[in-house]
Amino acid sequence: MILLRFLCILSLFLCSCSLPRIIVLDDPLTPEEHLNLGVSYEKQGELDGALKEYGLAAKRLPLAYVYMGNVYLAKGDRASAEKYYLRALERDPQNADACNNLAWLYYLEGKNLEEAERLARRALELNPAKAPIYRDTLEKIRDKRN
Repeated sequence: MILLRFLCILSLFLCSCSLPRIIVLDDPLTPEEHLNLGVSYEKQGELDGALKEYGLAAKRLPLAYVYMGNVYLAKGDRASAEKYYLRALERDPQNADACNNLAWLYYLEGKNLEEAERLARRALELNPAKAPIYRDTLEKIRDKRN
């Protein structure tokens, strides 16, 4: 009887080790939700968390590359910022924010000012609704060129 109980307990123990585990293969969040989560992290100053979320969003949402560029610019990593603004433009050549932000980066660096002016003009053409912001960038670039 004791042996039977021992064998029952042993078999239950061994079987419990082989219970199936639930594995999530797909990300439960949409790219937009990752983007929003990244914005939340960024507002709280958690830039590495923001980058992680933007990276997850960028798989299907090219706009996330602009956000990544913004975070790298805020961190002072201008080379990475440029890389992500350019990647955003590769994936979506009509992205006015990517044009403007890359133009602003070139303005800050004081290099490629001709290209910066072209990008700022392109941003104005692509999204006239944001003209005041883009025009400010363009005017500052023009002042610096003169």
